[in-house]
Amino acid sequence: LMPYPWHASCRIEWTFDESCAAVRGKLVNQINAWQGDSGCGQVSDTCPSMPCGQNCLYEVVSQTDTELVATHTTPVARYIDDMNFKFSPAGTKCKVEAFSTSRLWYAVLDFGTNYCNLRNLVDGSGYTSQDFMEVTEDSVCTQYTSRDCSRY
Repeated sequence: LMPYPWHASCRIEWTFDESCAAVRGKLVNQINAWQGDSGCGQVSDTCPSMPCGQNCLYEVVSQTDTELVATHTTPVARYIDDMNFKFSPAGTKCKVEAFSTSRLWYAVLDFGTNYCNLRNLVDGSGYTSQDFMEVTEDSVCTQYTSRDCSRY
């Protein structure tokens, strides 16, 4: 039995301690800040082979008050992953259903890349683990437990 989704992808549920407008705004700002190649990382003593970070090549596709659609392109092979964030208020908090999936029909394993596509944005937006609750697992998020978001 396959311990991961049959296609390279990741589904995460987050609950943030602030309004959905604030969360969406921070994510959009971070995507815009990470357009282009400048944050893609370089080979170094601590990272002898690429990829060495993927805080780059993000693009906003569309946004409404309740949804954000974006893409992330991997720096080495230039594969495109589609991302979707759905925002719903929960009292003073915001529930976010986040999903990232590879456009390649044959992609099965991804070294946790689809998780990192989503989580790197949250971390880059200035959130820490005290600011939100995260729910995901290997069965809905490819290679979640073996991820390395410093590279992917």
